[in-house]
Amino acid sequence: MRQTWIANRQLNFTMGILAAVMLLAGASIARSQEVVALVDGMPITELDITQRAKLEQLSTQKMPSRQDVLNTLIDETLEVKEAKRFEIDVPETEVENSYAGVAKHMGIDTQKLTDILDHAGSSAQSLKSRLKAQLAWNALIRGRYKASLEIPDVDVDAQLHLHQPDQDNVGYEYTLRPIIFIVQPGSADSAYEVRKREADALRSRFSNCTEGIPFTRALDEVAVRDQVIKFSADLPQQSRQILDGTELGHLTPPERTSEGLQMFAVCAKKMTKDDTPEQKKIRDELFEKKFGAKAAAYLQRLRREAMIEYKEADKR
Repeated sequence: MRQTWIANRQLNFTMGILAAVMLLAGASIARSQEVVALVDGMPITELDITQRAKLEQLSTQKMPSRQDVLNTLIDETLEVKEAKRFEIDVPETEVENSYAGVAKHMGIDTQKLTDILDHAGSSAQSLKSRLKAQLAWNALIRGRYKASLEIPDVDVDAQLHLHQPDQDNVGYEYTLRPIIFIVQPGSADSAYEVRKREADALRSRFSNCTEGIPFTRALDEVAVRDQVIKFSADLPQQSRQILDGTELGHLTPPERTSEGLQMFAVCAKKMTKDDTPEQKKIRDELFEKKFGAKAAAYLQRLRREAMIEYKEADKR
């Protein structure tokens, strides 16, 4: 009898704990679904705030204030809504491509990025919502204010002279032929070393594209890609330095890639009237200032005209 009584007490205790856990879980779910604010009738929930806060913490290593996160979500809701009013609806494929771009920039795949976000307490959907808002808002501002966002050459030249009065800036257009010394994925470092010696040997005898390209095509496990045109203004400084340091008709030093070792044959190089790297940098900076001012004024007007209803008056 005593054993039965003890067993019943243990069962009752266990059931009590289970009931308490389920009650807390239910309360947590209800809390996460709680509507914190309505923006023209569109809800922002507690879960939206929590996941976005974790996303910001992950990217900045600093936890933002709850009100800052809520303000950001309100702004994004207004941005997407306004973009749709002008029939700008970002396709899911574009959002997914942007999400994949974030993962690539981090050197990981999309599944790994999703895992990182989930582990941090955020979600893939939270990041995708932010990306969608950014894409929609950028398209709207660029479309509505295209003419006023243009940067006159005189403004660029004035800024360039102000920062670099004595420098003669020149831009170039390069005609390149990518050459790949193929190395199978997963190969040992020794395989890359062998291929690098072969690549260096080709560099030493490659003196012009007319004769060098056909010769290179005949080599084993070497691929010659179609020619590409690159402008110095679009290249990072390190790439510009490599191309500027390579004689016309010669090969750039081999660099390791996912396919093996890649070099570029510099088949043509000519001055261009397009922006130099320095001009492009200044033009981009001036554009960002104009864009930011237009976007901020537009968003302020949307906020004034919107019906924003806070469900938690103490957290406004």
